[in-house]
Amino acid sequence: MTLTSPKRRGADSFTIRSDGWTVEKMTSTFSLDLRPLKEPLGFIRLLEWVFAIFAFASTSSYSGTTSFNVQCQKTEPVHEINITFQYPFKLSEKSYHVPTCKVNASGETKEYQLIGNYSSSAEFFVAVGVLAFLYCTATLVLYLGYQHLYRESNRGPIIDLLITGIFTFLWLVSSSAWGKGLTDVKHNTSPTSLVYIADVCKDQHNNCTAGALPALGPLNSSVIAGFLNLILWVGNCWFIFKETPFHKSSVPSATQQEGRQP
Repeated sequence: MTLTSPKRRGADSFTIRSDGWTVEKMTSTFSLDLRPLKEPLGFIRLLEWVFAIFAFASTSSYSGTTSFNVQCQKTEPVHEINITFQYPFKLSEKSYHVPTCKVNASGETKEYQLIGNYSSSAEFFVAVGVLAFLYCTATLVLYLGYQHLYRESNRGPIIDLLITGIFTFLWLVSSSAWGKGLTDVKHNTSPTSLVYIADVCKDQHNNCTAGALPALGPLNSSVIAGFLNLILWVGNCWFIFKETPFHKSSVPSATQQEGRQP
């Protein structure tokens, strides 16, 4: 029986030979190397990780308030109606009460609901962001700790390119859908729209005014982050493609170029 000494090449290995038979065992080891972050492949993946967090966090944590004011008969005290809405933007489930302003019916109110349900586009956008964050985390660990395994096999870059292409498409669809959904959310939570809907505001004897606009800055930023993610993932497809055998086989080697020279 012959026992050879271990060899180090990003992994621990040993070979045992007995009667012509060979048994080889390899145990992958984690080896932290920050150099890939200086390359486009790793740096863009880090940016994708950051913007994915920003995209889903700014959407899923949002809560806003819209309001308008009603003054019955233009002489009574002003009633301020506040409506709070939040992710996942099922606006039709948000109710609020508006005074009827009927004579001899002080304190009587009528119930209204906000219009629209935009949970599907919002939840889809957040889901894509969370999945992209998890995939970026996994690939960053692979790039920084198991770079030798990623580059030694053609399978790693090919799978990475395929999944990155899928996420590129998902960012395009989800960002476009959520951008349209956000436009509708803005319209249906606008104080001006709420004043137009209320029946009491159609009576010229009452005075209705729009209140403060809801702070929609975080939601606007989430849509921008979604399209920035789209740009980053499209660009990263090229750098991952350069790691695949498809690109390497299309680039002539130095010896082939020398052979073509007269």
